[in-house]
This record gives sequence, structure tokens and C-alpha cells, in this order.
Amino acid sequence: MSSKTLTFVFAAERGTPALLTEHRCKAAVPVAGKYRVIDFTLANCLHSGLRQVLVLSQYKSHSLHKHLRDGWSLFNAELGEFITAVPPQMRYDSGWYRNAMDALRQNRYLIERSPADTVLLLDGGLVYRMDYAELIEFHREQGGGVTCALRQAGPGSAAGGVKVEVDGADRITAIGNAIDVDAPYESTMGVVLIDKALLLEQVEALSAATEAGMDSGVDLATQLVSPMLDGRATCSNPPTAYRFGGERGRVTQDRYWSDLGSTDAYFRANMDLLKAEPPLNLYQADWNILTYQGQYPPARTVPGPTSGNEGIFVNSMLAAGTVIRGGGVSHSVLYPRVQVEDGAIVDEAILFEGVRIGANARVRRCICDKDVVIPAGACIGEDRRADAERFEVSDEGIVVILKGQSI
Repeated sequence: MSSKTLTFVFAAERGTPALLTEHRCKAAVPVAGKYRVIDFTLANCLHSGLRQVLVLSQYKSHSLHKHLRDGWSLFNAELGEFITAVPPQMRYDSGWYRNAMDALRQNRYLIERSPADTVLLLDGGLVYRMDYAELIEFHREQGGGVTCALRQAGPGSAAGGVKVEVDGADRITAIGNAIDVDAPYESTMGVVLIDKALLLEQVEALSAATEAGMDSGVDLATQLVSPMLDGRATCSNPPTAYRFGGERGRVTQDRYWSDLGSTDAYFRANMDLLKAEPPLNLYQADWNILTYQGQYPPARTVPGPTSGNEGIFVNSMLAAGTVIRGGGVSHSVLYPRVQVEDGAIVDEAILFEGVRIGANARVRRCICDKDVVIPAGACIGEDRRADAERFEVSDEGIVVILKGQSI
């Protein structure tokens, strides 16, 4: 299957939440205590037997490229396997990627020279687990053409994607924006499989017809399917729907999907992982999520040097290299090398790598980007008006302290 399917992962957009993409693209945003967002898509590829993966990059891509080098240099080039970053090559003109379809057009030569007969198109800025091998098998059973993975959306479900209508034979009959929908519906989820010959036949026209803007990876289905439904493009088979979270596939069916579409959505997604039964299963033994991890010492708690109180943590995630020195951490997600000093209180917070919380500081409902230092005695997250004068505060009151921000 590996050689028959070429995979493109779209990671060129800035995306959201905007405050966390000041220094990195969305695909490189840290999530779940140790991972980057793109790790979930790449892990799906790995477990699905896909070994030819091209990552389309553009916006502030250094962090992403470094992560791919350090964490995903695991395929064997001698066997034709690769995970390769592909920024704009400007083979046809001097422009950057205008949109997802233009990114494919600019890399047409990579598609043409591939021995694959199908192309898998994935948004690298989403968090979910999926067995793509079953999607590919379903696509072949249906006779090829275009197959779009769909998820159940509506009240209580993650935002993102567009509404899709499907008939009893799993054929897509309509696709469009979902506005004020108060009942469950089927939605796109940034996963599309298309026959290679069909993509090459349509990519020039699709690129020209699609509006500029790289924040469109999740809308791949609309860009490909709409022209086939309204007669602007031809396809021997009608576009087909594949249901995400069904019985097919080896991954446990948690049916979790998130586009982390805002600061509040990002915060909730991380906090959800602290529930007794989290909605996203990170612990399936045969579907582990790979990432790059620095060679740091184990996380630990130690007594405070002044108070002598034990460092404690309650219902929290602690990554390697983290030390709690007499402070207290509860309902929080701590990335590697975080330091919590004597008497400090951290509650409902997300602390990125290298964050330091000074002695007797109090941090609540806060996201601290990489290497932020909270001074001793500081109080953040308890007075929204005071916080708003110094920091960015989300609609739901989450304080965001940016990388390098002086406090």
C-alpha cells in the first residue's frame, strides 16, 4: 500500500489560535504536554503503513522543519520511504503557495514522478487519530475517484469543516458552509483521497478557481468536490463519503477531532485530556503518537528550599525535566523543563517548555508560551481587568503570555 499512495500533509498556514502562532505555524504548535499538532497526522500515516509523505510548509516553518528533522527522521530512504518538507519551489512562477490547490499545482512534478495511483491529502493542523489504510481500502472498493472522510458534527461537537449531504449509497450530493445548524450533521475533516490521474487532470483548473489564502487545509473537500457537483469538473465516479469513527480500522474509536480553532478551543482541548476518561485516547499501546523528546532527566517534586514543603501535583501532566520545588500544581499541563518554585501555585494552566514560575507566584487559567518567566510573587489569572492591561485575554478569560514577553 505504501508505494501506491502518495501523501501530502498541508502545514503551510499560520492557522489558529493566532496568539500561539506568532513564532511557528499551526502544525508546530505544542499540544498535550509533549507533542506538536502535526505529530497526530504523521502518526496516523505511520500506523497506516504510509511511507511516502510530503509536508507542504511555508509560514514560519523553521520550528516545523526542525521538529521533522529531530523527531521524524525514521523512514528508510533506501526503501523509497520519506517524510520530506516541501516549501515553495517556484518551478512555475515566483510566487508562494496561494492556497492548498496551488500548492499541489506547484508540486505537480512530484505527483507525476510518483509510482502511486492515489494521493492522500491531509490537513496537518488537526488533532485526531485515524486508520488511513481502511479509508484507502474503502476508496478502492467504491471504484476510485474522490473519497472524503466525514465526521459527525453539530451541537456539542468541535467546530470546523463544512456541512456535507450524503445519499444512501455513500455518495456526496451537496457540500457547503454549515451556518446556525442546531442538529447533528456530517462535516468535512481535512482528509481527502483522490486518484492520481484525476488530480493531475483537475489541479490546474482547481488552483485557478480557488481563492487565495492558505488557511484552507481543512476545506480540501470543498475545493475538490464542489466543482464535480456543479459540473465545473468531471469524474467517472461521484464523490464518495467515508465515515470517520466507524467499525473499520485498528485505532480505538474515540471519534475525537479538533481543529484547535481558537485560544479557548485550544485550552479546552488540553484540559479535556485531564479528565478521568479523556475524549482522546493517547494510551492505545499499538497506536502511540511519536514526537521528538529532548534527553531530559525525569520529572520530579522536591521540598522547597525555604519552606521545606513538599512539591505536589494533582491531576496534571508533567513532561520530562520538570521540577516542582515546594510549589503546587493542579489540573495543569506542563511541558518539558518547567520549573515551579517554592510556594508557587499553578492551577488550570498550560506551561510550554522552559517556563519558570517564581516563588510564591500564583498562575491560574493561563497559557505561557516557551521560556516565559513569571517573577516571584506575581499574580496572573485572578483579576481579569488587571490581566487585560498587560496580556492578551481570550473571550473565556484565558490569559496568554507570549514567548519573550516581559512581565
